[in-house]
Amino acid sequence: MSVSILILTLNEEANLPECLQSVKWSDDIVVLDSFSSDRTVKIAEDMGARVVQRRFDNWSAHQNWALAEIPFKHPWVFYLDADERMTEELMNELVAIAADSNRSDVAYYCGRRNMFMGRWIRHAMPPGMIMRMFRPPHVRFERLVNPVPVIDGSHGYLRGMLVHYNFSKGLTEWFDKHNKYSLLEAMEGHKIRHGVTGPPPSLLSRDPAARRIALKYLSFRLPFRPALKFFYMYIWNRGFLDGRPGFRYCVLQAIYEYMIVVKMIELQRKKEGCSV
Repeated sequence: MSVSILILTLNEEANLPECLQSVKWSDDIVVLDSFSSDRTVKIAEDMGARVVQRRFDNWSAHQNWALAEIPFKHPWVFYLDADERMTEELMNELVAIAADSNRSDVAYYCGRRNMFMGRWIRHAMPPGMIMRMFRPPHVRFERLVNPVPVIDGSHGYLRGMLVHYNFSKGLTEWFDKHNKYSLLEAMEGHKIRHGVTGPPPSLLSRDPAARRIALKYLSFRLPFRPALKFFYMYIWNRGFLDGRPGFRYCVLQAIYEYMIVVKMIELQRKKEGCSV
């Protein structure tokens, strides 16, 4: 038994060929495209992938639609972005899980090696676990950006990791993308600070994924968030061991955090009827 692959795209002609090459072992590759204006669709079709198109609205709605509406060939689906690459180690692990009918888990979390300026940012941004392998009937997603999975059943953790080229299109594209992401994160943070969302998991949870969500909830209530994030990544996580790329990466993440903070302030002022 193999594994179906789901890839979300929007104008990914630069990234898609290598991404598809890394998962060519799968006989069911589905590209969910948001009506790209470049050669993304042609590349996907020429390399043997199925292409499904849907206008992008937000991350959780887009991914939930894919799980509900796309007929995958296999019970197990692995999701990855076009700027990510599958490794042989991870592939072997996925195939072994799919072939084991005795496993009770319905989803698995996977780590990523984040690359920046030709270097794995190993310390500043260690491979945080993201839910990527799943049986579609047992999973749905929440949040407008950086979706959080709601899993109906038990889950596990993979040893293999993806390789993530988050800056593959350059810094200008990264800033453009994170300008949009920061507004969505600000909206999510605004809801958390006003009690619109449900209670977070416990920080003392034994499950790493639950602790990560709990820390996310807590972070929206902390003062000096950009400075704290830089300190956490560069000092606490020893990002200084990643050299100059590590320092620059930590600065970029602090800038992104500040974008979220000021947009949350803007949302609050709008709610109070103040000028922005």
